[in-house]
Amino acid sequence: MNHRGAPQFRGYSAGSHPSGTVNPNALKLLATAHLPIEGLRSKSWDEFAKPGAPRMDFVFTVCDAAANETCPLWPGHPITAHWGVPDPAAVNGTPEEIARAFRDAYFTLEKRIELFLSLPHASLDALEMQAKCAAIGRQ
Repeated sequence: MNHRGAPQFRGYSAGSHPSGTVNPNALKLLATAHLPIEGLRSKSWDEFAKPGAPRMDFVFTVCDAAANETCPLWPGHPITAHWGVPDPAAVNGTPEEIARAFRDAYFTLEKRIELFLSLPHASLDALEMQAKCAAIGRQ
């Protein structure tokens, strides 16, 4: 989101159960895609529900497991949608199979971000935007 959506959008990443370290396979993929990896850290989504957190206009959960979890109450009531993707960090297999799982997740999210960015944000009301964001997650 930061690469494709700048300057209109700023993306943040967090998890419901962070591991404490950024997965090295994720870092390798981002570096291969020529995306910055400096300053990335494992963090809880609870950071973004606290006072003083950045204001969120949209919150997309992406881990398949997150669809069944109770999300924090986000300040400002952003538009939310689930864009489920199989967790590549859960894949057990050869290094090639693991790398493929990370690439698949990356390309799925890249496609969804492109669809999101192509929406006519200024002309959609909140309900229309909510429906469109949810539909993107089903693609």
